[in-house]
Amino acid sequence: MSSDKLSLVKILKYFKIAVTGKEQDFTSGSIRRAVFMLAIPMILEMLMESIFAVVDIFYVSKVSVNAVATIGLTESVVTLIYAVAIGLSMAATAVVARRIGEKDLKGASQASVQVIFLGVAVAAIISVIGILYPKEILGLMGAEQQLIEDGFGYTQILLGGNVTIMLLFLINAIFRGAGNASIAMWTLIVSNGLNIILDPIFIFGFGPVPAYGVEGAAIATTIGRGTAVLFQLGILFFGYSQIKIALNDLVLQTKIMFNLIKVSLGGIGQFLIGTSSWVFLMRIMSEFGSEVLAGYTIAIRVMMFTFMPAWGMSNAAATLVGQNLGAQKPDRAEDSVWKTGKYNAIFMVLVSIIYLVFAKQIILLFNTDVEVVKYGSLCLQVIAAGYIFYGYGMVVIQAFNGAGDTKTPTWINFICFWMFQLPLAYITAVTLDFGPLGVFISITLAEVLIAVIGIWWFRKGKWKSVKV
Repeated sequence: MSSDKLSLVKILKYFKIAVTGKEQDFTSGSIRRAVFMLAIPMILEMLMESIFAVVDIFYVSKVSVNAVATIGLTESVVTLIYAVAIGLSMAATAVVARRIGEKDLKGASQASVQVIFLGVAVAAIISVIGILYPKEILGLMGAEQQLIEDGFGYTQILLGGNVTIMLLFLINAIFRGAGNASIAMWTLIVSNGLNIILDPIFIFGFGPVPAYGVEGAAIATTIGRGTAVLFQLGILFFGYSQIKIALNDLVLQTKIMFNLIKVSLGGIGQFLIGTSSWVFLMRIMSEFGSEVLAGYTIAIRVMMFTFMPAWGMSNAAATLVGQNLGAQKPDRAEDSVWKTGKYNAIFMVLVSIIYLVFAKQIILLFNTDVEVVKYGSLCLQVIAAGYIFYGYGMVVIQAFNGAGDTKTPTWINFICFWMFQLPLAYITAVTLDFGPLGVFISITLAEVLIAVIGIWWFRKGKWKSVKV
């Protein structure tokens, strides 16, 4: 057998092991192999999330421009609220990975329970606000009255049932921290597979199911993700995972919970900064009309298709950092980050070439409105120009989080988003009259700055001494 065939057979063998989750110790052996074993299921997991985003916007774009704009405005608010969930998930991954590296499975299970308790509490608060004030939320985002009337049902259902999204996100973070990345992948296959089937049924109607329009997308999402959460809970209590929860674990443990909250505060802060800047960017974009907003929303959804796999590799780096620090192997943790960053940058460069060349054709797949296509394709091209920086930046930032050093990315986000991106976006888009192009340029330059500062600070090595 030739060496090429041997290599292919080896890759296929490792791929099978990765997606079935048979290997869970990543603190010894080949770093390249460890990155592959963790990254493959995480990339597939994030690809499923990307497919969900693209399918959702594909169906909804057939309803109306207002329907697409509704999703854009609602999701900008949802991401702001979910900064809490993201912060908690980073704490969950960091603490669980550290306990796994220390071979403390009981401690990992106890931390997992406290994360779930916190997630349910936060989701309950969000549900009440979303059910009672959906019109006001859209109004605050600058939506026109007709858009509010057309789309408030989507906002109400999505926020009202947010516990499904919250728990899906948090429990998958627990699985990733434990090295059970394949389980996280399969839960999203369940969730998004159902969503793909249910989306056209609830949006356009089928048989006894009436056409709900844009509200149908929220209904499909809630059912799909709710089913996946039941699947996750079944695995945690009865299934195949390093984390196993028993009934006697279901008690409030304040010491563990406060430790998680302490670690998560930096994560909450960094994503509140990042996502609130996203909200302000959407607010600036809304000044240019629904067509521009729709083009921007479609472009961002398309880019999520490639950002998510890149996030998958970044999450692999976070798990490797956490587990190897727990095993007292900081140099191995650092090597894992540089190798993952290189692979991520190569992937992002390949994607950027596709976006730069075929931007217009890609947007046309979703909408044929001239203005929507014009600004959607412009957004793709300008932001794709900085993709190589995003590749390294994502991995380094997640490496800090995996180490439990969530404060450093918070400061980096504050400088790059609030002090740089937002003022630049407003000045170029509104004051200098660049229009939407000013917003797109500011997004790209801010992400480049994040990568540069992140790599510079990571090299200092202070993250190696963080305790969680």
